[in-house]
Parts: sequence; structure tokens; C-alpha cells
Amino acid sequence: MFLHPISWPNGKKCAASVTFDIDADSLVRVGKPKDAELRLQPISMGRYGPTVAVPRILETYRRLELTQTFFMPGWVMEHYPETVEAILKGGHEIGHHSWAHEDPMEHSDEIEAELFGRALDTYVQMTGIKPRGYRAPVYSITPAIVNRLIEQDFLYDSSMMADDLPYNVVTKKGSIIEVPPHWGTDDWPPFAHMGELDYIMPVRGPSDGIRAFIEEFDAMYEVGGFWMPVLHPFLTGRLARWRELERHLERIVEQGDVWLTSMQKIAEHAKAQGATLRQEILDTG
Repeated sequence: MFLHPISWPNGKKCAASVTFDIDADSLVRVGKPKDAELRLQPISMGRYGPTVAVPRILETYRRLELTQTFFMPGWVMEHYPETVEAILKGGHEIGHHSWAHEDPMEHSDEIEAELFGRALDTYVQMTGIKPRGYRAPVYSITPAIVNRLIEQDFLYDSSMMADDLPYNVVTKKGSIIEVPPHWGTDDWPPFAHMGELDYIMPVRGPSDGIRAFIEEFDAMYEVGGFWMPVLHPFLTGRLARWRELERHLERIVEQGDVWLTSMQKIAEHAKAQGATLRQEILDTG
């Protein structure tokens, strides 16, 4: 089923990592910089993520004894320090997710490098360590960012989609583990509805939207693969949606044969596979 299968620790049948991108109201502020402060509806919707949804999510993780991964832009970390503190207190990982969720393709590399460094400095100041992982806003990673991640000694990226399983991206600068996302396990298509960002879609019901993620999990579970939903607290952290996903997580934990852990642990394990891991050669200039 896989050209380069990965065996998981302690005889686990498959691996999984539930990831959340805490973009908060940075989305609106970047998308509508001239009048964002007047747009109280999307601003308040974004703020729901760190202030209401994340505590709910963390409580589930505490109850199920899970350690997972959150990605946060530097601007969001600065404006929601209590959220950062709560995530770290729970033993969870925080990954680099740009400065303010700006699209790297919309800036020169010089500006993007400055924003990347600003976010990195904020991360170190607030956590005391350098991040090990990165996810580009809207998965919009560029060759220059790949080089930057390697130069900054990041362990992994989670923006490219060349495989179902983690793989090794090799460049002239070095290499980095890719923990691949894909749109089928992203909650933006089924749940997002934001006119300010020109995204107007029919919102699916909680069980309908979550069912798509569960079907993806079932397929991966059957063949010993890797399942990684990419979620947003202000979307999937809403009560009914989170209740549906929470029930699924409870079933996974009860099964006992799924390695449900942070992305850092997944990437470390993938890197330890050595030459057996798939190698993707990437020309980054």
C-alpha cells in the first residue's frame, strides 16, 4: 500500500497527530488592514479560538492524557500570552506559523525573511526554546523558506503534500523531514465561512464535516499509515464540532493501538528511519 512504509513504536498499528493552527484575528488584520478594527464580527470570531476553543481542547487533551501540536503566528503569541502559557503548561508543542499569517507569496523574500525572524525571536522569548516545526500559512511554502528552515536547524515542515507518510526533503542546503498535510483533513473547506477573505461556502453540519476526517483516519488505520487533521480552534473548536471529534479521539485512545502524539515525536521517529525513509529531492536554488 505504501512504497516506503513506516513501522511505529511499541507495535502500534498506525500513528496520528491532531494539529491546530491558532490564527485568531490575525487573518482579518492581514486580509483587511485598512479597516480591520471596524470588522467586529470576524475579529470576534477569530478571538473565539484562543479564548474559548483552546481551553476546551486542552481540557480534552488533559482528560485523555494526550500531548499534541499547535501552530501559532508570532503576532498571535504576543497578543494571547495566556494561551501560550496554557499550551506549554499542558506539555504540548508549539510550532512556527509565520509572523501574522501573511502569505509568503505576497512578499519579497527579504520581507518574508524579516517577518520569519521576528516570529522566531518572539517564539524563543516566550517559550525559551527554538521551534522544531513550521507550517506555512495556507501551505504556501517557497524554496527560500525551505532553505531558511534548514539553515535554522528546524526538524520538520508541514506544508508540502508529496506523500501520505512523513518523508525526507533533500536540498543542496541539507534536509528536513516533511510531515505532509492535505486538504482532505483540513477543516477550512467544510467549516469556514468568511466573506472578509472572499471565502463564502455552505457550512457543513458537525457530524458531516467531522465524518470526512474519520473516514481518512479509517483508511490510514487499515494500512498502518499516518493521520493528521489540520484544524483551527475557531472552526473545529466550536462546541458541536469538537464534541464530534472528541468522541472519535476517545475511541482511538480506548483502542490502544494508535500512536497519538506530537508532530515533533512523529518527525523524530521518521528521521530515525534513515535510508528507508522516502527521499524527495528538491531544487531550492
